[in-house]
Amino acid sequence: MLYIFYGVDDYSINERLQELAAQLDDPESLALNTTRFQAQNLTLAEVTAACSVVPFLARCRMVVVNGLLERFESKSEGRRSADMNEWRDLAGYVSEMPPTTALVLTDGKLNKTNPLLKKLTPIARVQECPVLKGGQLQHWTVSQVTHRGGKITPRAAAVLNELAGDNLWILASEIEKLCLYAGNRVINDDDVREVTSYAREANIFYMVDAIVERKVARAMQLMEQLMEEGTAPGQLMHMLIRQYRLLLQLSDLNAAGLPMPEKQKQLGVAPFLMEKLQRQSSLYSLPRLVQTYRKILETDRSIKTGKWKERTALELLVTQIST
Repeated sequence: MLYIFYGVDDYSINERLQELAAQLDDPESLALNTTRFQAQNLTLAEVTAACSVVPFLARCRMVVVNGLLERFESKSEGRRSADMNEWRDLAGYVSEMPPTTALVLTDGKLNKTNPLLKKLTPIARVQECPVLKGGQLQHWTVSQVTHRGGKITPRAAAVLNELAGDNLWILASEIEKLCLYAGNRVINDDDVREVTSYAREANIFYMVDAIVERKVARAMQLMEQLMEEGTAPGQLMHMLIRQYRLLLQLSDLNAAGLPMPEKQKQLGVAPFLMEKLQRQSSLYSLPRLVQTYRKILETDRSIKTGKWKERTALELLVTQIST
């Protein structure tokens, strides 16, 4: 059977993989019968060879391929056509694949027009994992607390989501700490504020994302919250400079026509951050990106030389970037 799990939320993708593994066989048996590939230079022959192997002392075999569908996203027509020529037979192979094999394709955000995704969808179990927002995120938070044997008030769940954001890896870590902290007691919003140590650092990233994506109201809200909680304006400025420097470096790498894995390697960032940077870079022309970066450096210099007060300078900067 073919499974496709893709989307921005890599935590949920990991959960889907674990759930599928639990359905297929016991962990020890399946661990000996699992093959994982990164798809950068992978060939169809390598995948079919792995899928055709009979499981050893187990009911099933699992083959996980990460990043294959990304190869068919927007790129030069020649490269995409060459990839399709090689992989067009994957759909035919799946129908002949041993019933003891589960082939799983995992990927980040994909366009619905992705040619290989469109070709495989009719014969696969497909699940998209977008970022959870609003009520869905709060429901997920409550369910995770319940799964760990705890209880949380709706207000506390909302406060936790506001502080820690929508990154499920961060939320899962904070939920585990809160459940241990509260014990048999219902978790309330005071517990969340007391225990959630990572929230401030996480919110810095969300503030920077809001500025880069020109969501001025959200950026101002997070900046005010962070400074009220004691975060130094210099730390906020440092993270903002870092993000725009990465975007400028990515612009150069995009112009050089490098593949995604090579760009990620050169920037030295995690896959989820690479996807976010790629998305954010599409919001700026190169001249505007350079202009914005210079403005940030000028503001940083004005703060350090005492020309502007930190808070005033940051508020003015956010407004200028967002317009």
